[in-house]
This record gives sequence, structure tokens and C-alpha cells, in this order.
Amino acid sequence: MALTQISSNKCFGGLQKVFEHDSVELNCKMKFAAYLPPKAETEKCPALYWLSGLTSTEQNFISKSGYHQAASERGLAVIAPDTSPRGCNIKGEDESWDFGTGAGFYVDTTEDPWKTNYRMYSYVMEELPQLINASFLVDPQRMSICGHSMGDHGVLICALKNPGNYKSVSAFAPIWKAYDATRSQLDILIDQGKDDQFLLGGQLLPDNFIAACTEKKIPIVFRLQEGYEHSYYFIATFITDHIRHHAKYLNAWKTPNKRISSGL
Repeated sequence: MALTQISSNKCFGGLQKVFEHDSVELNCKMKFAAYLPPKAETEKCPALYWLSGLTSTEQNFISKSGYHQAASERGLAVIAPDTSPRGCNIKGEDESWDFGTGAGFYVDTTEDPWKTNYRMYSYVMEELPQLINASFLVDPQRMSICGHSMGDHGVLICALKNPGNYKSVSAFAPIWKAYDATRSQLDILIDQGKDDQFLLGGQLLPDNFIAACTEKKIPIVFRLQEGYEHSYYFIATFITDHIRHHAKYLNAWKTPNKRISSGL
């Protein structure tokens, strides 16, 4: 599948690129960002997928989070897709900030007129990784996933419904709903701002998620961060911890006889 490069900027020795392609799953043109660390020039790197929140594009995370240095130092490729199909000419798709354009929720819709285009789950789980694996020096056996808010809705669906697909999971202020999560060996790191307006409004329900993980014996580290809210200032403060969390598992192949520490 042909990629059109939109931009390329050198950053911490690697390249932050943005591409566009014709998506089969979404029946429209889609953009995604790809950070390729310096070592991606000569060897396969693990890939960390980032799923952004409501109203975001592929630009928000790469412009605001400050993740590049940590990813470069640990040799991680970082992939950040757009959050929904765009320009599909579906009636109502641009009328609400929390449904439609910029709000794909990383699910496959099943009702008309949305089901032809709004297939973000299949895009993230199948089409995008296949495209990345075919286009760049990344290791398809070493993938992890993380995100923010609505993006974490996708993170949790993808990771918990597909055990073994990802080496690690992390989330910033996830939207939690009841998933049929199978027992998993994934270690999940979650940061939640204590002053998050969506937490205070009862929309995030982290206690329910912790209870579900406990029931399924899924390891989880939940950190309630005093004074932080829902913005990218919050994400930028703790993104290096999350990169370390993922690198610990993605790069574990280098030291197969060494026990992985649970510390950050």
C-alpha cells in the first residue's frame, strides 16, 4: 500500500514523520505519525502505538507530549494514528465533539451509515500494524500500546481482548467500560490526574477498572497524581515514565536471563 510522506523532522537523532495513505478499512485517506529512532536506520525496532483522545489528530501527541528523547534513547518507534475517519460525508459526523469526526472511539460500528467508514478497531488492530511492519524496520513481535482518555478506550479494548498481541500497556486517564477481559500477563501502568474534570464528573470510573483487573488477576499500577488534570501538561509530566515502562518489556529480549523489575 502506497504511503505519501507529508512531513519529516529530525528530532533527538531520529525522524518524526507524518504519512497519508488510502485506508481499506475506513474507506478514506488517513494520516498517521511515525517516530523512527536513530537505530531504525540499521535494525528492527520495537513499536509503541499511541491512541489519542477526543478531537485530536495525529499531531497532538507528537507536538505536545515531549516523548521523543525518551523514545530515541530506548530505541522505540512510536506510531500515532488519527482518531477517526475524516471527510466521509456522513450526515451528522461533524455536529458533535464526542461522536463522529475526531471521535471514533476505536471501535467498529455496526449500524448504517457509520459502518462503512467507522472501523477504527480493525484499522488499529490489523491494517495499520500491517502497513507499519511492511514499510519500516520494526519488529512485529514486539509491540506495545498506550493512550489518553478516549484513546485508552481503544488501548484497553485492543490489549485485553487480544492477549499476547502486546508486550505492555499504559494509559493516561482512561475511559473505562465493562470489557470481557481475559486473564492477562500484561503489566498495566495507569496515571490519573486527581483534579481531572472528567474524573470529578464521574465519567472515568477508575475504581471499576481496578476491581475488574483484580478479579481477573491482571497486574496493574494505578497512580493518582495530585494537582493534575486531563491536559497534555499532565501527559508531558509523566510520559517518560510510560516510555520506560514499555521499553522495559519491549527491550527485554536483549537480556533474556534477567528478571524484569516492576520498578520504573
